[in-house]
Amino acid sequence: MTTILRRAAVLASTVVALIAGLPVTQANASPAVQYTNPIANRRADPHIVKHTDGFYYFTATVPEYDRIVLRRATTLQGLATAPETVIWRKHSSGELGAHIWAPEIHFINGKWYIYFAAGRTDDVWRIRMYVLENSSANPLTGGWTERGRIMTPLDTFSLDASTFVAGGVRYLTWAQNDPAVGSGTNLYLARMGANPWTITGTVARLSVPTYNWETRGHRVNEGPSVIQRNGRIFLTYSASATDANYCLGLLTASASADLLNPASWTKTANPVFASNDATGQYGPGHNSFTVSEDGQSDILVYHDRNYRDISGDPLNDPNRRTRVQKVYWNADGTPDFGIPVPDGSTPVRLKSYNLPDRFVRHYDFRARVESNVKPVADTQFRIVPGLAGSGTVSLESTNFPGYYLRHRNFELWVERDDTTTAFRGDASFFRRTGLANSSGVSFESHNYPGRYIRHSDSLLNLQPISDAAGRDAATFILE
Repeated sequence: MTTILRRAAVLASTVVALIAGLPVTQANASPAVQYTNPIANRRADPHIVKHTDGFYYFTATVPEYDRIVLRRATTLQGLATAPETVIWRKHSSGELGAHIWAPEIHFINGKWYIYFAAGRTDDVWRIRMYVLENSSANPLTGGWTERGRIMTPLDTFSLDASTFVAGGVRYLTWAQNDPAVGSGTNLYLARMGANPWTITGTVARLSVPTYNWETRGHRVNEGPSVIQRNGRIFLTYSASATDANYCLGLLTASASADLLNPASWTKTANPVFASNDATGQYGPGHNSFTVSEDGQSDILVYHDRNYRDISGDPLNDPNRRTRVQKVYWNADGTPDFGIPVPDGSTPVRLKSYNLPDRFVRHYDFRARVESNVKPVADTQFRIVPGLAGSGTVSLESTNFPGYYLRHRNFELWVERDDTTTAFRGDASFFRRTGLANSSGVSFESHNYPGRYIRHSDSLLNLQPISDAAGRDAATFILE
């Protein structure tokens, strides 16, 4: 009867949400996706797009700043080993001769375009934005035509052009210095004109670096990228110097608003994605967005380093790596980027089968199921080879690497591996097909066969399963 009442409660909450026009958490859930990071070493400012031909196309800044490269694969993970093609090289003199930065590839009106920034051989910091065009179906083949510079009202340092369509209108967004505002870069938006390398009409300045996390080392708003969901437009951008201070901020506007009115946009007061000592990831930024292979999950693409300290100018440090991880969506329809996950396999969340608005999380290291968990990293676990071996798996905390879900007195806790045989047995489980539904998973204890991880009164315990209610409570959906 308890299971029936819980299911009825979930159904009732879903109906209420639908009537109210609110997002339904379980409806917004998407299957688990797992990748192995990094996707590419020594590749910064990554841009990945999934095209209708079934291929992912990937370009990024190379540390020599002298060429534009492109690879493609049918999977995101496949990009890690895909051959790389040089599709364009810098000029030997004059314009387009230095600092080839931040290429982005877009398919517009049946042709491929790459937006990028470049300096001059005689003035390497005279950075401006440029466009290449290719009419081939496969952009790794055919010729690239230089369509020239993107002209903006201010002839000043400008870079990181990106484009998106909203309300049937194509926009260009970019970063640029305005001497009247001060040093550093601001974010701008304009409509595209007759072609993908021309803007027209009003130019709106959307953001100026003002918060302390936007002004560390340098005053920076750059690398804008757009994702659209739930009737809103979310524009991420990078802030501060390109060392461990580098991070992501977020602007949000209603999809029905006048996007060229700066008042339509709201800036978060804090970064939405930043360095993390626990996971050993530093300076995450200059992101783009793509989708998973099944099209059901949004994927954050970004670069970072796996060390904090840099000797000299971070721009000359070549070791930024391209990484990917899933974007989660809050019940209010806003994105949750979590934290830069550790290197290796990306984490998943375990959603309760019979309470689908709740996820396994740790709180004061006790494991339980809860809804609307903040921070989202408390609900993320890496499924890794079992510490006890023998075909088992272990579940490692994302924000406490080296800590694992283990049972103690048949209660589930997240604790540090103390390397003892007892701990490793307690933290190892056999991954089984979901006891209540074959689309889910259940976890049977390695050292107590017949006992499974299940929730009871919101807490996770290790118990024998003997009825339908128990099978429901011991089944989880990977997200």
